[in-house]
Amino acid sequence: MDRSSLFPSYAPPNLRFTHGEGTWLTDTSGRRYLDFISGISVNTLGHAHPDLVAALESQARKLWHLSNMFDVPGQAELAARYCELTFADRVFFTNSGAESIECALKSARRYHAMNSAPERIEVIGFEGAFHGRTYASVNAAGNPKYLEGFGPRLPGYVQAPFGDFETLQSLVSDKTAAILIEPVQGEGGLRPAPLGYLEAIRALCDETGTLLIYDEVQCGAGRTGKLFAHQWSDRAAPDIMAAAKGVGGGFPLGMCLATEAVAQHMTPGTHGTTYGGNALAVAVGAAVLDHLGREDFLQGVRDRADLLELKLKRLKTAHPDLVEEVRGKGLLIGFKAGEIANLELRNRARDAGLLIGVAADNTVRLAPPLNVSAAEIDQAVDILESVLKSVGPSASAVAAALK
Repeated sequence: MDRSSLFPSYAPPNLRFTHGEGTWLTDTSGRRYLDFISGISVNTLGHAHPDLVAALESQARKLWHLSNMFDVPGQAELAARYCELTFADRVFFTNSGAESIECALKSARRYHAMNSAPERIEVIGFEGAFHGRTYASVNAAGNPKYLEGFGPRLPGYVQAPFGDFETLQSLVSDKTAAILIEPVQGEGGLRPAPLGYLEAIRALCDETGTLLIYDEVQCGAGRTGKLFAHQWSDRAAPDIMAAAKGVGGGFPLGMCLATEAVAQHMTPGTHGTTYGGNALAVAVGAAVLDHLGREDFLQGVRDRADLLELKLKRLKTAHPDLVEEVRGKGLLIGFKAGEIANLELRNRARDAGLLIGVAADNTVRLAPPLNVSAAEIDQAVDILESVLKSVGPSASAVAAALK
């Protein structure tokens, strides 16, 4: 395929999909693939789910877009539903996770400025974090790989080691505005933050007047078996939370959720978006929440996650040289690969008809639709098993190159 007219920012395989249904994608040759990456944790209910298609078609016949100059049909209702189900009192709708993070960062600094502490601008993030590709979000994450070539670092962003509470505590000062953390690091290698760690951070924020921001762009929207990952604890609620990806089920939709204490300062003129939360997006988002808001649906996610984790652990037992450690939480799960590069495993799996992803620390990432069936999990793991069995002696050379 000729991609010469596009920015060279992506390097997709020579593969074109024509349509999808549920957990399956079909390419131009008619071959079907099991989709266990879901557009990077986006396709909550898989491809072409009838409820989402119906919601989109119905709204498309009425209003597509007004901009936020006017009251957007469905926005207030969807915001109220999320506020009822979470810590939040207010919601700002966006198009993406990165925009949700931008709103969260601005809201945190604005909160302190309006509370007579304009010097509190520092945001403490964590090593291994990923918060998006905008200038502020890459600075908040601090990954040198994503900062290289884009000029000087922005002031006010520092990073702590993930999981090291003492170091985090030492970094909090009278200049700290907020602590920003993913309850489960996705791009950073499928690393869940222990619930006790999140609870300790919540207590630290309360003691110091620091705001707590969660990035649940990837681990939210039911992916861990709760509506949001931090809800596994009842003592770790944030002040601000960024969400996106799965909340739109494949349609661009994000949210910045916040308490009234924070949101009240984001008055007209302080922030805005043209497309964020337009009529089409919130219609689809409401249809997604019809599923995510049901406890029986979330229980199904937990059940299938337990099954997938069990099967991955069996792969580890059978192939300890290739599957070093099973990682993740819920249906954001995978494993740290041993004597083979994760990219090679991904490519071999794709050739065998299974679409998976990768993450940092040589990690293989699986994020199937939340309504994936047990039979499809069996098929996916069978493919992974065949791929692992096919790995030859060349894998040792690859592993040596990684070290």
